Amino acid sequence: MEKGKRVNAKGERTLRVKVKICGLTSVEEAKMLIEEKADFGGIVLFYEKSKRNCSLEQAKRIVTELKRAGIKSVAVVVSPTLSQVREIEKIEFDHLQVHGELSEEVLRNTKLSIIRAVSYSNLEIMDALRMEEKIAGWLVDGVVPGAGKTFDWSLLKGIKRDQRLLFLAGGLTEENVGEAVKAIAPDVVDVSSGVEFERMEEIEKNGFRKNPKKIKQFISRAKA
Repeated sequence: MEKGKRVNAKGERTLRVKVKICGLTSVEEAKMLIEEKADFGGIVLFYEKSKRNCSLEQAKRIVTELKRAGIKSVAVVVSPTLSQVREIEKIEFDHLQVHGELSEEVLRNTKLSIIRAVSYSNLEIMDALRMEEKIAGWLVDGVVPGAGKTFDWSLLKGIKRDQRLLFLAGGLTEENVGEAVKAIAPDVVDVSSGVEFERMEEIEKNGFRKNPKKIKQFISRAKA
């Protein structure tokens, strides 16, 4: 289990928030994470509905770059089959982030630790998995994952973490991440669209979606 504790000037133990930048699609974006010292990088696989979906070849190049800097790589999938997970394992990801259904077959047979994604409105999914050692963390998102919508963070106060990492996602930006950290002290803040260029012409001009200035500001404010 990854620890993130430190002691402040008053001798109090406080949480050192970590940052996960999700939806990476290129090595150039991976280098932005390295430059700003992010902790996790997420890559969407086997989900063609997403504009951030990557091929296995793209993912391998990105993971290789992240590993050089010690940044944890996360394969982001929706209701994966065991055969898909086997392909992901070959790339040597650190974690498997599962949205949708987590089958018993995948849970029992994957070699990867799992970040289980749940909606804030469906937290009871966590109850059935509390005794599972492969669950490394809970990722709580809005009702529609990846929609970039915030929710009432107070709903997570007192949530049982069971010595696992709590990832907070859903509509986080450089403007509100500080408030989110203060509200529930998550172990990890997770962002994708909140650190991207807003206009398609900017994306086409640069050749990638992520905005290095927004990533810099987001990480700075999250860890301030």
